[in-house]
Amino acid sequence: MRTVTLTAPDDFDGWRDAARALAAAGVSPDKVVWQVGEAASDLFATAAPLATSPVPAFSVPRPFIDLARKVVLAAAPERFALLYTLLVRLRAEPGLMEDEADPLVRRLERLAKEVRRDIHKMRAFLRFREVEDADGPRFVAWFEPEHHIVRANAAFFVDRFAAMRWAILTPELSIHWDGKHLAEGPGAQKGDAPDGDPVEDVWKTYYASIFNPARLKVGAMLKEMPRKYWKNMPETALVPGLIAGAQARESGMIEKARAAVGGNVAASWGALREEATACTRCPLYRDATQTVFGEGPLDAAMIAVGEQPGDQEDLAGRPFVGPAGQMFDRALGDAKIDRARVYVTNAVKHFKFEQRGKRRIHAKPNAGEIDACRWWIEQERALIRPRVTLLLGATAARSVLGRTVTIARERGHALDLGDGGIGWLTVHPSYLLRLPDKAAAAEEYGRFVAELRAAWALAV
Repeated sequence: MRTVTLTAPDDFDGWRDAARALAAAGVSPDKVVWQVGEAASDLFATAAPLATSPVPAFSVPRPFIDLARKVVLAAAPERFALLYTLLVRLRAEPGLMEDEADPLVRRLERLAKEVRRDIHKMRAFLRFREVEDADGPRFVAWFEPEHHIVRANAAFFVDRFAAMRWAILTPELSIHWDGKHLAEGPGAQKGDAPDGDPVEDVWKTYYASIFNPARLKVGAMLKEMPRKYWKNMPETALVPGLIAGAQARESGMIEKARAAVGGNVAASWGALREEATACTRCPLYRDATQTVFGEGPLDAAMIAVGEQPGDQEDLAGRPFVGPAGQMFDRALGDAKIDRARVYVTNAVKHFKFEQRGKRRIHAKPNAGEIDACRWWIEQERALIRPRVTLLLGATAARSVLGRTVTIARERGHALDLGDGGIGWLTVHPSYLLRLPDKAAAAEEYGRFVAELRAAWALAV
C-alpha cells in the first residue's frame, strides 16, 4: 500500500505529480491511500510512503486534465482515488473520456459540475461590506463554499476588484488583497465579518424599486439563489415581503385590465395573449417558433390543460392540433363533448425539443419551466373562471396544483383547487398513442373517455 500526502485539499499539482509516478510504476488504484496533511482517508490501510524517483512522461487527453482540475476542488474525500482510477484506465482505454455512459466518467463529471456551480455561486452571491482601518476603506465579505474553491476563485476577485482593498473570509481559509499582493490567512467565523454598511440602505431602495411581480419566478429564483446564501446579500431581506405582495399585485393587474375594458373578458384575454407572445420567463422561447396560447370560449365551463405544444402546434401557433390533439378530439367526440365548448391550453406555452437531424423530438419540461409558465395558466383560469379544470397529465397537474402528483393515485376524482373550482386529473392523450399493446390501448382509451365524460358532467 502506498500513501500520498497532499499539502492542501485543492492540491492539484501534488496530486498530478504523485499520480504520474504511481501510474508509471504500474501501481493499481486499490494500492494507494490519498490524504491531505495528516488526515488519512483510509483508517484501516497499512501505508508505505511513496517512493520518489525520475518519472517517465506520458500523455493524457486534455479533457482529462480540465476535468481533474475541477474535481480536485470537490469536497468528496474519494476524489483523488477516483481520478487516479480514471488515469490508470485511460492508459489502456485512450477514448474513455468520450464515453459519457461510463459510470466513473459520469461520476467525475457530476463532481466537476458541482464545483463549477459552487464557483459561480461564490461569484454571484458574495457581498462585500465596507469597514475602516488605519489605511482607509477596506471591504470584507463572508462566504461558506461547499467545495475547496476559494484559491481557484481568487484571481476572479483580484481582476474584478483590483482597485479595492478587500478580504474574503471562509471557514477553511481567508484571502486578502491590498491592491498589489494577494495573501492567504487562516479560516474565520461569520462573526469576524461586518453585518452591514450605509450603502446597503441605498441598494435595498433600488432593488425594491426595480422588483417586477410579472417577472417573478420563485422556483427559478430559489434554484439559482438558494436560501443559504441570502444572509450574505442585503437585498434578500426584502424578498419575502416582495414575494408575498407579488400575487396580490398580479391579481390587481388583471382586475385593472378588466376594468379598463369595461369588464370585457374578451379584451382582457386578448391583452393577456398579446403579452404572452413576448414571454421570456424561461429560456424555452429562444428555440421555439412562437408562443402557443390557449384558445376556446371565454365562458367555458371546462378548461383542458395539457403539457406543452408539440411540433405541429409550435408551427401552427394553436394548441392540440397534432397527433395528441386528434386523439383528444376523438375522445371528446366519443364522450359526447363538443370541443368548441372547451377552452384548451397548455401548462408550458413554448415547444421544448431536442433536434435530431431534421426532426424536433419532444422533450419534457422541467420544474423550473413549468413554474415559470404557471403565471399564464393562473391568469387564463382567473379570466375564464371554469367550474372544472381538466388536468391532462402530470405536468398539467404540477402547473395548476403547484405540486407533484401520482396520476395512478389521483386520477378520476374531483380535486379541490381552493378557488371554488374543481380539478380533474387524467392521462395526457399522447400516453394513449404510445401504448404498444392494442388491447391495453383500447382499455385505456375507454377509461380516458369515461373520465372525460365524468369531468364534463361536473362542469355542466
